[in-house]
Amino acid sequence: MRKPVRFGCGIEAALAVVGGKWKVLVLWNLSQGRLRFGELRRRVAGINEKMLIQQLRELEADGVVSREDFREVPPRVEYAITPFGITLAEALRPLCEWGKTHTARIEATKSAPEADGPRPAIAPAISCGEPTM
Repeated sequence: MRKPVRFGCGIEAALAVVGGKWKVLVLWNLSQGRLRFGELRRRVAGINEKMLIQQLRELEADGVVSREDFREVPPRVEYAITPFGITLAEALRPLCEWGKTHTARIEATKSAPEADGPRPAIAPAISCGEPTM
């Protein structure tokens, strides 16, 4: 039996679902419409197959993403955002807009040399176009 989980605030609960480097990017891309695995992998630049599978499984377990296996040869699997996931994608829209507004400043800060050495690479930007929910 699982131990009950309690969150101290809404941010904690939200981060329990979308925490990490890739989940927000996966979710945002799926908010644009259903995607096959390969297309989703191409859209989320920099993610490897193993990590994408892991992130999709976790998002599916959280009820944010649905998976449809067509049981065909060659294999065809499509992923889609659920109604619960749509509410989360809508909550991400203001964050995306904030990022667009401040992109130049953030890029300049992240590009500035440091005494400690180079900064780690940052995931490529994605379009903040309107989700087609």
